[in-house]
Amino acid sequence: MIADALHGRRLLVTGATGFLGTALVERLLRSVPGCELVLLVRAGRRSTPQRRVQREVLRNDAFDRLRADLGDRFDEEAARRITVIAGDVGMDGLGLDDAGRAALASCDVAIHAAAAVAFDSPLDRAVEVNLLGPTRVAEALRSAGSTAHLVSVSTCYVAGNRRGRAGEVAVFDTPFGPKPSWRDEVAAARRARADTEAESRTPPLLARFAKEARAELGAAGIPLLASRAERFRETWVAHTMVEAGRARARALGWPDAYAYTKALGEQALCETRGDLPVTLVRPSIIESALAEPRPGWIRGFRMAEPVIITYARGLLKEFPGIPEGVVDVIPVDLVVAAVIDAAARGPKPTPAPAIVQVASGSANPLRYRHLVDMVHDWFSQHPLYDAKGQPIVVPRWSFPGRGRVQHQLQRAVRAIDLAEKALGALPLRGSQARWAADLEERRAEASRALDYVELYGAYAETEAVFAVDELLARWSTLDATDQASFGYDPGVVDWDHYVTQVHLPSVVEHARVRVTPGSRTGPSRSQRLRDRVLAPERHLAAFDLENTLVASNVVDSYSWLATRRLPPDERLRFALRTLAEAPALLALDRQDRGDFLRHFYRRFEGAPVAQLEEDATQLLSHLLLTKSFPAGIRRVRQHRRLGHRTVLITGALDVVVERNLAPLFDDIVCARMSPQASRGDRGGPRWNGELTGAPPTGEARAQAMADYAEAEGLRLEEAVAYADSASDLPMLEAVGFPVAVNPEIRLAAVARKRGWLVEQWSKSPGGPRPLLPIGPVTQRTSFARRPAATAAVAERGRDR
Repeated sequence: MIADALHGRRLLVTGATGFLGTALVERLLRSVPGCELVLLVRAGRRSTPQRRVQREVLRNDAFDRLRADLGDRFDEEAARRITVIAGDVGMDGLGLDDAGRAALASCDVAIHAAAAVAFDSPLDRAVEVNLLGPTRVAEALRSAGSTAHLVSVSTCYVAGNRRGRAGEVAVFDTPFGPKPSWRDEVAAARRARADTEAESRTPPLLARFAKEARAELGAAGIPLLASRAERFRETWVAHTMVEAGRARARALGWPDAYAYTKALGEQALCETRGDLPVTLVRPSIIESALAEPRPGWIRGFRMAEPVIITYARGLLKEFPGIPEGVVDVIPVDLVVAAVIDAAARGPKPTPAPAIVQVASGSANPLRYRHLVDMVHDWFSQHPLYDAKGQPIVVPRWSFPGRGRVQHQLQRAVRAIDLAEKALGALPLRGSQARWAADLEERRAEASRALDYVELYGAYAETEAVFAVDELLARWSTLDATDQASFGYDPGVVDWDHYVTQVHLPSVVEHARVRVTPGSRTGPSRSQRLRDRVLAPERHLAAFDLENTLVASNVVDSYSWLATRRLPPDERLRFALRTLAEAPALLALDRQDRGDFLRHFYRRFEGAPVAQLEEDATQLLSHLLLTKSFPAGIRRVRQHRRLGHRTVLITGALDVVVERNLAPLFDDIVCARMSPQASRGDRGGPRWNGELTGAPPTGEARAQAMADYAEAEGLRLEEAVAYADSASDLPMLEAVGFPVAVNPEIRLAAVARKRGWLVEQWSKSPGGPRPLLPIGPVTQRTSFARRPAATAAVAERGRDR
């Protein structure tokens, strides 16, 4: 019996935190009570291997059945039977310490299930893990003095893009196809990584990444732009390595880098294993459980699930495939049983390793058209529902060629990109910015569908039929008890029942999609986010001013102050001159907010201090209040009632905001301007148009908020920030609860991606709506009429 054969044995398991590995650990603990496990687990960024096993493995719902059986003894039993060691199959020597090597030496069987399973892994990552991983495990066992039987999990798709029967033979034991050297492929992949990294640092590409960062974030400040540009560089490197893997795999006859590196991994293991006994287990596409640990159990989304959910949401109108072809899927519990059986049997008494394929296509085929029809009919009877509570009608696929579907989706992505660029050039914000955010969501959906076609289309068009002669021969030797406890005969799967009663319900449950009609009950997502923002435990609420609390900006304030004392004809000329300057001012603002403010505030040079202070007082009632957002003012007061510290952080001048808005906030951080040195001017001191320090914009605004929080003993993770522009991203990203208010296009897109609260605040209805922000006429002289100041501003404009 299988359980008896493994009684008292110690089994090394790699890949325990993955889908197959978790199911394997659970089954061994539950069905082979006499064995002990050594789990080789890579440390996380902030987590030890032991903590990862507790959180990612033992707390998984796969163990619910075993927890119910053992009750309070579960933790004790797991601690007694499981030893966790730190290691990484992507490193030479597995990165083991002395304790890890000692644990390896004590193992009787090693099950290597770790893999980079993504079909779009970067080439070098797939090579290090899939190609070299099995060889590293074998070498580590030999170095530790172990003669353990190594059961290495591979994939049926090492057969490549062949047609017809694919037997249980070594990858290159066929008269067809190339026979690359795995050593040459490893060296080439590592060179490709080094070359790609070097290319990504060349001046043309660095300039491109910086341009892309600015196009996405605008004037967000140099540190954030540099960080985003570096992310663009890293993404470019990863994408280039993914494409390198795809290109090399397809050139050699494999559908992707996963199958290609798995095939070469088998070759490398067979060449380097020495006397170490080896069995290769090749599953086909592993899907949710048929019965163990419970029907439909799955961990994460595999290959088919993203395609199924995207189709059910009505977003995948077509998908390639051969309707009469076979989709070779196998439930995970059948694969687990076959692996445990291989471990219990021991190695085959032959020079070459035993090869066991765990597949369904030859013994119990599931035709592609039948699968698609079942999925269509099931979602027609059990539809998903859109945001309005309406059922989503799923399309009928016509099985076009992969190239045709790819071209259609590529054209759609390009068209949406052009539309996004056109919208991005417009000064849209608030509800209008949703157009761009909606467009970006459409592009993401089209890009996702294109990725699925490129990644999985080849598997829907495969014409290989995987033989399972060795699997069925082993099955026939099991007694009735083992066949009942460790079933792996693919012929027992009733595909209609499995797909419609087991797999699809499980996929929908795990996808967390909407399955009920009508309006949603309970608070909306925005209300839930708002409740968190206004929770009593928040510490600090930081507010931007312009377009966040008032529909105004520094140009409006200056125009009002400058024209307040101009005669009507001069006011008209001023308005026309300002309108003519608008495009240049907008461009400078988008380039660098701090430079824009310095440039603009120089227009105050020579303005009488007393006159500006007097006029600024009138500015509150004539401009700021009429353009204020009542909901924003209420929000400030709500925070103060809750005991939160409130601070206004704005690039507006102190003479404007401190006189008018100080009662609303606990503190104000703003731009400050100093008066000129006294020269005996009549009328008292005058402003020099120069700021006393860096204006609080971009990263300076975030730093000002951080300094304020530190001085007041407040924690930024419990702080809230309100702003309207991508230039405010440093401040928004610094807090635990960012809120985008009437966001412009770039910020609207970022807020949607990151799930931030978005508020749409508007002015009070019925108030005055002047076409231009110009002040009422008075009889006194305006500082805007001073020729010297006007000439100086014009000269500086030419310099820029």
